[in-house]
Amino acid sequence: MAQWKEINPTELSKNPFSLIGQEWMLITAGDQKKANTMTASWGGVGILWNKPVAFCFIRPQRYTLEFVEREDYYTLSFFGPEYRKALNYCGSHSGRDGDKFAACGLTPSYDLAPYPEEANLVLVCKKLYKQDMEKDCFLDPALVEKNYPAGDFHRTFVGEIVKVLVKE
Repeated sequence: MAQWKEINPTELSKNPFSLIGQEWMLITAGDQKKANTMTASWGGVGILWNKPVAFCFIRPQRYTLEFVEREDYYTLSFFGPEYRKALNYCGSHSGRDGDKFAACGLTPSYDLAPYPEEANLVLVCKKLYKQDMEKDCFLDPALVEKNYPAGDFHRTFVGEIVKVLVKE
């Protein structure tokens, strides 16, 4: 079985546009007793406040939001194509209704925050900033019409990437 290796964020060689926008990721938070995860295809990585950061967006109705709000750390996890079915499940079912890890065959692991052991890349992030998106802040009204017809604007989280774990 592949082992985890910690690398520096500057050593990441995968394209974040492909990883997040096409391959998707799981946002996971909680503690060693209870965690929740959700699929996301919006987010990014970069440098902010002289730190390597990752940012993600969570709608108010998502159960994972409670966990990200409560904890100091969250993870962004990336997978090979063989886990697409699991990511589809995690994006279409609520953790309020049961254990998403068990339902889609993922094994919870923990390093400052929970993450699925089956991932091949994990960004462990310490929350630095959060803010709700607001309708009046959009400069292109078409974005609101297309993405927020119900007015359920995302909450944005910016986290310092404190660990990058890759499978060897």
